[in-house]
Amino acid sequence: MKKKKFITNSIVHIVLTILGAIWVLPIIFIVLTSLRKEGGTYKTYIIPKEFTFDNYIALWEAAGTLDYKRWFLNTLLVAIASCVISAFFVLCVSYVMSRLRFKMRKPFMNVAMILGLFPGFMSMIAIYYILKGFNLLETGQLKLFALVLVYSGASGLGFYVAKGFFDTIPKSIDEAAYIDGATKWDVFTKITLPLSKPIIVYTLLTAFMGPWVDYIFAKVILGQDRDYYTIAIGLWTMLEKEFEKYYYTQFFAGCVVISIPIAILFLLTQKCYTESVGGAVKG
Repeated sequence: MKKKKFITNSIVHIVLTILGAIWVLPIIFIVLTSLRKEGGTYKTYIIPKEFTFDNYIALWEAAGTLDYKRWFLNTLLVAIASCVISAFFVLCVSYVMSRLRFKMRKPFMNVAMILGLFPGFMSMIAIYYILKGFNLLETGQLKLFALVLVYSGASGLGFYVAKGFFDTIPKSIDEAAYIDGATKWDVFTKITLPLSKPIIVYTLLTAFMGPWVDYIFAKVILGQDRDYYTIAIGLWTMLEKEFEKYYYTQFFAGCVVISIPIAILFLLTQKCYTESVGGAVKG
């Protein structure tokens, strides 16, 4: 039995090692290409003949048609604003669904779950004309504001994970606070939220990542206004036929750069992230 178990574990480890290598290979390719000194597009080799950091330097020094710095700042601004607003919406709706009981509670939860089964881009044409009707697509600044509205508007429907976490907090704590004269807002802000650090971190992280990597909605709303592009659209522009030959390696450098903030955030909040998911599953 021990020998059989050892063989089984060895096979599992070998399979996981192979899958891990397959998963890491594209990342290695991106990093190596970003350090490649040879210009042009696709090469028949993966490891560059010469290494350089010029692609990263040129990325930040570029201006004019393809201004990576401006795209980065646009994305950072939209992501931070959307992150704060979305997190507030999600936490408020989650707390209400977890703690309060009202007539339309279950139908609302069912509708939210059904709507969550449909991809968001199905509504992008309707959203575009709604924003156009409110004159929010007239200038680049208004378009970025419209992006924040789009990313934040429907965030409250994604309350299920946070609700699962709030369900694990004993309601007796709330009842004790009510006896002492606390209001529902006092209980939410001074008791529930301080006990919910893991789910707050999870909500902030997921709300930040959405605008950071989105392409479809951003492209529909921003159109051809390159000065106000986000990172996803800007990087795709680098691969257009007229720019591909000159910006191919810089594109990969840009991919590495935009992954750094997300990686740092995840590493700093990894413990809270795993605790929040575990609490949500338990609830």
